[in-house]
Amino acid sequence: MTLTHGRFIAYEYDRMVVLFSMLDGEKEIPCAVSTSAMDELEGIVRARASQREAQFMRLRERIEACAAGKYQATEFEGTPPSIVLRSIDFRRQR
Repeated sequence: MTLTHGRFIAYEYDRMVVLFSMLDGEKEIPCAVSTSAMDELEGIVRARASQREAQFMRLRERIEACAAGKYQATEFEGTPPSIVLRSIDFRRQR
């Protein structure tokens, strides 16, 4: 099944990730993207904490496409299983 938009959850400063979700039908899939990956995608040094949600929204299409690829490849991490995106994941897309 194809993943669809979920929701923006939060920016976690301690882990330097943005948490979001995607949907597989009714099932919510937890996801995270590193802030360094987002900064690299935009070509900036480091966005401010207050800018992370807006940055995620600008990059949402690319982030979700990458998450969908990892989901189809069943590349889950952690407990509970989730999709975690890092800079290297976006380099593979190019």
